[in-house]
Amino acid sequence: MKRIALVLILMLMMPGASASEALTVAAKGAVLIDAASGRVLFDQNADAQYPMASTTKVMTTLLALENAALDETVTAGKNAAGVTGTSLYLSEGEKLSMEHMLYGLMLRSGNDAAVAVAEHVAGSVPAFAKMMNARAAELNADAHFVNPHGLDADGHKTSALGLARIMREAMKNETFRTITGTKRKVIPWVGNEYSRVLENKNKLLSTYEGATGGKTGYTSKAGRCLVFSAKRDGLELIGALLNCPTWFDTATAMLDYGFDSFRLEQAYAPGEVVRALPVLNGMDRAVNVAAAEGLSGAVRIGAPVDVMVTLPDQAEAPVRAGDILGTAAIKSDGGVIAQCNLVAVNTVEKLDIRQAFRRLLRNWTLLFR
Repeated sequence: MKRIALVLILMLMMPGASASEALTVAAKGAVLIDAASGRVLFDQNADAQYPMASTTKVMTTLLALENAALDETVTAGKNAAGVTGTSLYLSEGEKLSMEHMLYGLMLRSGNDAAVAVAEHVAGSVPAFAKMMNARAAELNADAHFVNPHGLDADGHKTSALGLARIMREAMKNETFRTITGTKRKVIPWVGNEYSRVLENKNKLLSTYEGATGGKTGYTSKAGRCLVFSAKRDGLELIGALLNCPTWFDTATAMLDYGFDSFRLEQAYAPGEVVRALPVLNGMDRAVNVAAAEGLSGAVRIGAPVDVMVTLPDQAEAPVRAGDILGTAAIKSDGGVIAQCNLVAVNTVEKLDIRQAFRRLLRNWTLLFR
């Protein structure tokens, strides 16, 4: 392992080639993206689909958080109790809160918890798989799910980029961030004198400075799979590895490359006012325009950066709060790094004839006062 890591480091230091050209990894599919913008910073066969084993459970957890409350009671049925592979050893009829099931799912990688959660949310595993595929399509994630746990099944596969995009969406959920970043958790074990002690299988949480989360996975068909994230100096990176024998060492090398090569450029915070835009025929003469989601992204260290604002010369009333009036973009490395919508902060009603006359009269009064 140490030799592999040393080789990767030496490759990054080789003269005559950029770091991205020198970096190669022992994985069938690999990608590193910027969490803020989704920009791909490194990829190796990132669009090819492969089995993803238990990294599947990132999507399972995301859907559970989006469709159920943490305090809901989840009952393990016979399908959950009988599933093979890594397990919480749920007994048929055992009840746990959704929160505890999700910790068991992400830390212990319990396949039985995955089935219990899927049946609770969707009524059956096939119905839940349909939800997973629909959500993947919404995220433009190239993935196809057959089950909620990742055990080998025909057609159950993803690309590294698809998996990274799913992880990026999941990390926007604060509860998911808490769960995936937890190293150790104790949850109940109904009918047993001991509690369940869950240890996170993601070793990066203990070995890599700034690690924020991730999920491991392994089957004989998928090999070692890993989705991972880390944050330093405001820059958060997300990576995915499919069928990678040196998963943690490779993830470390990819993250090191990312943090050594890129920095976070934050042009506007979420909701930050960019400028005032004149309004034609409005009750107010201007409307404040703000960055809806904020504008930030990873830019290569030392590369020139431009922030481009695209707005019309004026808006015409009425303008409603939240209306999209333009865009802003960060440009670097010859292209757009990140982009966001610019929206109206406040509503400006249209000026009618009576209101226009009152305004004219008021202006004349001020003029001759």
